[in-house]
Amino acid sequence: MRLSSFAVGVSAVLLSSGPATAAPSAELPPIPVTVRVDSDRIVAPLPPIWRFFGADEPNYATAPDGAALMRELGELRHDAVYFRAHNLLTTGDGTADFKWGSTNAYTEKNGKPVYDWRIVDGIIDSYRARGVRPYLEIGFMPEALSSAPKGVPYRRAWKPGNDYKGITAGWSYPPNDYAKWGELIYQWTRHNVARYGRAEVERWYFEVWNEANLDFYWSGNPEQFYRMHDVAIDAVRRALPTARVGGPDVAGSGDAFMDGFLAHVTMGKNYATGKVGTPTDFVSFHAKGQPSVVDGHVRMGIANQLKTADAGFAKIAAVPSLAHKPIVIGENDPEGCAACPGPANAYRNGPLYASYTAASYARLWTLARRRGVTLEGALSWSYTFVGQPWFAGYRQLASNGVDLAVLNVFRLFAKLGENQMAATSDGEVALDTIVRDGVRAAPDVGALATRDRAGKVAILLWNYHDDDVPGPAAAVHVALGGKHGTTARLWPGRCDARQRVRRMAEAG
Repeated sequence: MRLSSFAVGVSAVLLSSGPATAAPSAELPPIPVTVRVDSDRIVAPLPPIWRFFGADEPNYATAPDGAALMRELGELRHDAVYFRAHNLLTTGDGTADFKWGSTNAYTEKNGKPVYDWRIVDGIIDSYRARGVRPYLEIGFMPEALSSAPKGVPYRRAWKPGNDYKGITAGWSYPPNDYAKWGELIYQWTRHNVARYGRAEVERWYFEVWNEANLDFYWSGNPEQFYRMHDVAIDAVRRALPTARVGGPDVAGSGDAFMDGFLAHVTMGKNYATGKVGTPTDFVSFHAKGQPSVVDGHVRMGIANQLKTADAGFAKIAAVPSLAHKPIVIGENDPEGCAACPGPANAYRNGPLYASYTAASYARLWTLARRRGVTLEGALSWSYTFVGQPWFAGYRQLASNGVDLAVLNVFRLFAKLGENQMAATSDGEVALDTIVRDGVRAAPDVGALATRDRAGKVAILLWNYHDDDVPGPAAAVHVALGGKHGTTARLWPGRCDARQRVRRMAEAG
């Protein structure tokens, strides 16, 4: 693989990175790259968009391996990391499985609601005990509230290798009673406020469902989704008027479904209140890459992910009343299914996943600024799969308690400062090129430089290519200019003698 990746710390800030790919080819000469950093020139604030994670299987959060990894996520930035999970209202005994989980929060007895918060409390308790907060997905439909036709099973067991659409079942249907649905959300929110405190719950994110524009996650029509969304958001706000609410966490930029949703929440009649519009504090959609196998090797699809993100930004920016609302990319990944191993997903256990993540997140910050939108989060739908074979090929941050290379990138992100500084790399692929074509010719040897409130400077470098094949190393020369560029220390994951970092005493 093409790679040589490392990070530089200035003014005693250290960043470290493992290799971006497998060992560079010794038969190819290194690529000379010059990175110039002006530590006196601030480009823009750099919001910590990396601090969001998620998984289909909520019950893993209470298993030992899941709790241990949750602690590592919380340690990235205590009380500022968020976790999103499906199935928080799904009916069942709390046993996790592929693309499945349950809490049994709602059942009925003689037609009357029965609320049981024990399992879902345990999940959220696991987050909070480790410095993580909920990005609370309201879903899926409890069995007693499902409007699925008679004969449709509530759950269809799924396993890797099966058709992804085979997960669709009774949990994906609209409620059979919207009043009961609203009361469930109202009672759950009241309970959370009583258990965790008003000030705490005010810091959570509340959104309804997942990817309702895909028929295997939503078995209703768009209007039914708007109604379910309105009723749930109204219930949250009745229990906690200051709650942070939004959505709709559609797949991709959402196409016509997203257009309809944005029109509804800004100009439509609210199904719960009868007023115009629905409270919307943030807007969310998903962006995925598309790896493939070409000539026997994995080729990543970073362009697909970046194009989707840019299209989502543009769609939101075009609605005046939402254009300046915070945006969360509620799933932001190299491909679509965390639980689906296979040849095109073979990159997951190694450092290619890490270098892809560095290169893609760097572009998201820039794309958001170009569109003039407020990107608040880019959620990596990656966690761990408890009880599965070692390094089985799932998209995850750790395998049986062993951290994978991609987790180190988030550790590096956590060391970046609050403001991005001016930095150029003559080995970096231009933004428009990588969005249009990906990285198919020369590798992307890029740089991201920041300064924190104390004046400390940090520089993150990466070497990325879409094609998972042997390639040259990069001989990187970093020139640190400005009064903040006074000392430099290198902590390499893999760095050969051809890579050089030195201080340059350049005039500001």
